[in-house]
Amino acid sequence: MSLLSGSKVPLDETTRLLHPDTSSTTSHDDDSSQSSSSSLYDNGSPTRSYGATVKSDEEEQREPDAVASTAVQAEYSNGFIARVVVALLVGVFTASADASLVIATHPIIASTFDDLENSTWLFISFLLAGAATQALYGKLSDIFGRKPVLLASYGLFAIGSALIGVGQSMWQVIVGRVISGSGGAGMMALAAVIITDLAPLRDVASWQSYLNVVATVGRSLGGPVGGFLADTIGWRWSFLGQAPIFLLAMVLCGIVLPKLTTGQNRDDADAKKSRLARIDFLGAAFLGSGLLALLLPLKIGGQQVPWTSPVVAALFASGAVLLGLFMVTEIRWAKEPIFPLRLLKNREVVISYLTMACQTAAQVGMMVSVPLYFQVTERTSSTVAGAHLMPAVIGNTVGSLLTGAWIGRTGYFKAPLVFAGIISFISYGLLILRWKGNTNWAESLYIIPGGFGTGVSLNAVFVALQAAIDPKDKATAISGLYLSIPIGSILGMAACNAVMQAITPVDLASRLSGLGINGSEAEQIIKNATSRLDYLDEAPKVVREAIQAAYVRGLEYSHGVSLLCAVIATTAAVCAKRGRLRR
Repeated sequence: MSLLSGSKVPLDETTRLLHPDTSSTTSHDDDSSQSSSSSLYDNGSPTRSYGATVKSDEEEQREPDAVASTAVQAEYSNGFIARVVVALLVGVFTASADASLVIATHPIIASTFDDLENSTWLFISFLLAGAATQALYGKLSDIFGRKPVLLASYGLFAIGSALIGVGQSMWQVIVGRVISGSGGAGMMALAAVIITDLAPLRDVASWQSYLNVVATVGRSLGGPVGGFLADTIGWRWSFLGQAPIFLLAMVLCGIVLPKLTTGQNRDDADAKKSRLARIDFLGAAFLGSGLLALLLPLKIGGQQVPWTSPVVAALFASGAVLLGLFMVTEIRWAKEPIFPLRLLKNREVVISYLTMACQTAAQVGMMVSVPLYFQVTERTSSTVAGAHLMPAVIGNTVGSLLTGAWIGRTGYFKAPLVFAGIISFISYGLLILRWKGNTNWAESLYIIPGGFGTGVSLNAVFVALQAAIDPKDKATAISGLYLSIPIGSILGMAACNAVMQAITPVDLASRLSGLGINGSEAEQIIKNATSRLDYLDEAPKVVREAIQAAYVRGLEYSHGVSLLCAVIATTAAVCAKRGRLRR
């Protein structure tokens, strides 16, 4: 069985896949040489390498579906890995809480500057900045090492949070969100990369599940805590208080994390070049600006500007041109591409990215629509409406933990991916069929399978990606995977919002016409109903019922968007190769 050349070599569970010091006379191209140098990590302890778990020919015939795990041979104890994970959780929790905190308090923050109409830019700017810089972190961690780049991302988030807290204008606060978004892009991705550096791949899902759970809990608590702080001591302390927490996270990670330095940084011919010279700045600029140009119109279209505006068309066209230039740069000019396009030739990589984006889009679409549904149909407060998301959060947590245990015990990762898509499909289908305006407590739990499916998918797709790639591409591949999360989030929010804006006014106009209300009176009712929810308390009963029914119809179609995303995710999972990680 040959791994690097046409020659056959005896292999066992400790054989190195990519040995940097090979003295073989077989010639290798530049790509092979780079892969050799990028698979070793120097942490001040004996050299660690990726190992091939290879079975005999007879065993292969008995188990043809098995996939050789490129897991790191475990030289770190579980206790040491647990300490590292705990140190990482501080930053992951705070960054996740920040996201829901801003969603809950952005109207209050914007009202401070008399700029409520631009309040959504407080989280849009964060997502866009993260999408534009996400791909950088994987390559930077290969060049400079995991720990320094992770600490830099913490520092950026702390600086951004402090700037938000002391900002004296809306644009200063938005700049702070951009800086925080740039730092936040690296946190989850680098935490995941570090875990794969330390643990065998078959155990990675279990450790990764703790990150997912803590991130979910952070997103759940951020909104209520942020609202409480805004009502008591002021919203600024929600952000000023984050700066010392991230400084604490920097100290903990600085103490606990080992020095994980890729073989690319050894004192060889390549390492003598300036590290900055190795960064593909041009490719990064084209990729970041191209993604911004494509994603921005999805947020402003239909809100700040009409979809038919030339601005929307110009942004889409610019995005396509910039991404085209990025591809040319990576193929023809970049010596060390910020994101190797050859990864996209791997079907399993594409399936992983597509699954992650679709599952994220489906759940974000649901999470945005559920509070609105209960505010409209039951006139609940924002706090109570937000509490209706807790079942999905619980489902997400349970799904993530169970998947980590399943993969660690069995080694199979395709079955959870398919199951995640199916159960999510069931959840969104139930919302369409059963949420008609009079939803009891039992039927309000229909969102649990959706959250459960997303939790299962997040863990399984991460392992599936790692099993499909060369270890030298680990960091960049994981950055690409986490890039699909903000892309999926923006697509999910934009699609559900567009559907709501298209369906609700038309359905309401039809219902008002049936009540004999037409012309300017109907137009004014539609304008009031779609611009502020408190109009429901002022409207006559028959008009209020018509508005509620129109919203329910619009929300049904938005759940249809989530349903479609679940179908795509399930189809992608079915097309993935059936594999099993071997110890």
